[in-house]
Amino acid sequence: MKGGADILQLRHKTLARGELLELARRLRDLTSVAGVLLIVNDHLDIALIAGADGVHLGPDDVSVESARRLAPEGFLVGASASSPEAARLAVGAGADYIGSGPAFSTPVKKEKGVIGPAGVAAVAAAVDVPVFAIGGIDESNIAQLTSLGIRRVCVIRAIAGSRDPESVTRRLRAMLTE
Repeated sequence: MKGGADILQLRHKTLARGELLELARRLRDLTSVAGVLLIVNDHLDIALIAGADGVHLGPDDVSVESARRLAPEGFLVGASASSPEAARLAVGAGADYIGSGPAFSTPVKKEKGVIGPAGVAAVAAAVDVPVFAIGGIDESNIAQLTSLGIRRVCVIRAIAGSRDPESVTRRLRAMLTE
C-alpha cells in the first residue's frame, strides 16, 4: 500500500448493486482528483468495473485467492481477520492488508466478539502487512489503540454521525500521528 495514503472505503450493505456501482464510479472520479485510494467493500466485480484501487473481502465474500487471480497487478486486496491465525492465512492467500476487530463494541457487528485493542495489536504483530483497527473507534478511545502502536483505523459512525465530519476526521487523523 502507498505509505500514508488516505483511503475511502465504500461500504454499503443494502444499496442495490446497480446503484452501488454508480456510487462507486462517482466516488472514483472524486478520489482520483483528490489523490485518495478507493476501496470497495465486499464486491470485487463492482470494484473492478468502477476502476477502484482495491477491494476489502470478508469471510462471506469471494476468496482472497480468487480475487488475486482476477485482479490486475497493483490492485489492493484486503481481508478481515480477528485472530493472528486468520490474518496469517489471509496474507498467505495474497491479502495486501488486514482489517481487524472489532476493537471496541459497535452496533454494526453485534454478533462478533470484541477482540479489543490488544487483539488488534496481536493481529498486527503476526503479519507483515498494514493492519487497520475496525469497530467502534472514536475520539474517546483511539488513544487505547495508539498506545499499542496501532496507527491505522477505519471509522464510520464517529464521522458519519457528526455534525462536523471534516473536523472530526482532522482530529482523529491528528490523534493517529501524535
